[in-house]
Amino acid sequence: MRLAMKKNLLSWGLVCACFMSLSAAEVKLTPKQRLGKAIFFDADLSTPPGQACAECHSPNQGFSNTEVNLPVSRGVHRDRFGNRNDLSAAYAGFSPPLHFDEKEKAYIGGNFWDGRADNLVEQAKGPFLNKLEMANPDAAAVVAKIRQAAYAPQFLDVFGADALKEVDRAYHLVAEAIAAYEMSPEVNTFSSKYDFYLRKLVALSPAEQRGLALFEDPKKGNCAACHPSQPGADGTPPLFSDFTYDNLGVPKNPENPFYYLPWEFNPDGPRWVDLGLGAVVKKASENGKFRVPTLRNVAHTPPYMHNGAFKTLWQVVMFYSTRDVGPWPAPEVPETVNRVELGDLKLTAAEIDDIVAFMLALSDGYRLPVAAAH
Repeated sequence: MRLAMKKNLLSWGLVCACFMSLSAAEVKLTPKQRLGKAIFFDADLSTPPGQACAECHSPNQGFSNTEVNLPVSRGVHRDRFGNRNDLSAAYAGFSPPLHFDEKEKAYIGGNFWDGRADNLVEQAKGPFLNKLEMANPDAAAVVAKIRQAAYAPQFLDVFGADALKEVDRAYHLVAEAIAAYEMSPEVNTFSSKYDFYLRKLVALSPAEQRGLALFEDPKKGNCAACHPSQPGADGTPPLFSDFTYDNLGVPKNPENPFYYLPWEFNPDGPRWVDLGLGAVVKKASENGKFRVPTLRNVAHTPPYMHNGAFKTLWQVVMFYSTRDVGPWPAPEVPETVNRVELGDLKLTAAEIDDIVAFMLALSDGYRLPVAAAH
C-alpha cells in the first residue's frame, strides 16, 4: 500500500522563499550557501583534479548528470563508472531520514537510491572518497585542498577561525556547506509551469491537463500514488515523491559499464545484482527496492531508473503500462516486484503522450507570459 502522505514532510516556511523564486539570478544566498556553492563547483576537489560535484549534478540538467548518454556516472578516472544512475540533487534534502513507518509498514526516506545516507550532509561526504567518483584517498586530502582554495577565508568566516584545523570536523563542515547550498532556493526553485498553475497564474495546455488527470487517476496511470501531485493542507508545494521504496521490476541494464570494471571494483562482474534497500537494512523482503525519486525536472534527468535502463520518459511510462504483458526482459530482482500498482495499466499511446506532456510541465525555470506576470 502506498503512502497517503498524511505526514507533512516539509513546512511552508521552509520552502516559501524557494517557491517564490523565479530564477537562480534572482536568488540571494546566505554566506553558508555561497560557500557551499563554491565547493560544489570546485573541480580541484577530486584526485586527480578535474571533477566537481556539479559534473554529476549540473544545474543545466536539473542538478543531475551531464552525460545523459551514459546509464551511470563516470568518475574523475574516466575509465571508472559508478554502479547506479545519478539522482538529482534538487529537492533531495526534503527526504526525511530513513526509517520504518509502523503505520504504513514501509521504509521511508534517506538519500541515495538505497537510503543509506540519512541527510544531505551524510550524502555529500560519500562522492569525495568513492574510488569510482572523485577518488580522494581520504578526508585529509579533501581538507588540504580546501585550505588552499580561494574561498578558504570565506570558509573561516562562516565556520570560525579554527574550522580547518582538525580534519574530521573540517570535512563535516565541508559537507554541511554543500548541504546548505543544496537546500537553497537556487537549487530548489519550485518554479515549474505546474507550480504557477497551482497558483492560478497560468493554464495547462489540453495535453498537460489530460496528462494530469491520467497521472492522478488510480484506475489509469496511478502515478500520484507514489509521486503526490497536490499541495499539502498548508499550501506546501508537492514534491512528487513520497520517499518510499519500491521494486518496479526493472531489468538489468546490459549497457551498464560498471559490470565490466576490473575485479577490484566489481568482483561479481556481469553477475552483480543490485539489492538496493535490502542491502542497507539487511532484509530480503526489501531486496531490489529503490527510493521513489522526485519527478521535478524529470525531463532534464535522463536516463531513468536506478540503472539508467530507460532512455526516455515515454519508454518509462510504456514500461509501467505493459511490464506484465509486453516483451520486457525479466526483473533484476523478481521476488519483491510490485505487481499490484503497475504492470498492465492499459494506457493507449495517446494517453502515454499526455502523461509525458504533463511531466514536461514539471521543469523549473518556467517564465510566465508577460500579461500573467503582471
